[in-house]
Amino acid sequence: MTPEELADLAHLRRARDLIDRDYARPLDVPEMARRALMSPSHFARRFRAAYGESPYSYLMTRRIERAQELLRRGGLSVTEVCLAVGATSLGSFSSRFTEIVGMSPSAYRALDHAGWKALPPKTAMVISRPSRLSRIREAADVAP
Repeated sequence: MTPEELADLAHLRRARDLIDRDYARPLDVPEMARRALMSPSHFARRFRAAYGESPYSYLMTRRIERAQELLRRGGLSVTEVCLAVGATSLGSFSSRFTEIVGMSPSAYRALDHAGWKALPPKTAMVISRPSRLSRIREAADVAP
């Protein structure tokens, strides 16, 4: 890697850290790009090249990941979880959750999550990390 690419990667990590930390508040690509000291279009291209998905897709994946954790814990309605992770539309949240996880938030919440309580939080996070790519591969396997 060139020194410029290494510097870009360090800046991209700052933006990714912003997303990981502040996923529940309104974030847009221009704000993320400012954190990375890049123009929005350059940032979006470099982020996708470095992390394999767009900045917005990464943000939504983090939100869904956190939503899964809240739904496993119980005690909150789907609407409360939606708002807690920074989504502003229950319909969009539910659609994205279903797209990424493969079931609706209500169906996910209704599952028996007792086994998760025995796992260390970091292990549970890694195991349950949602992935669009796995859903795309599954769809390709069953497509005619």
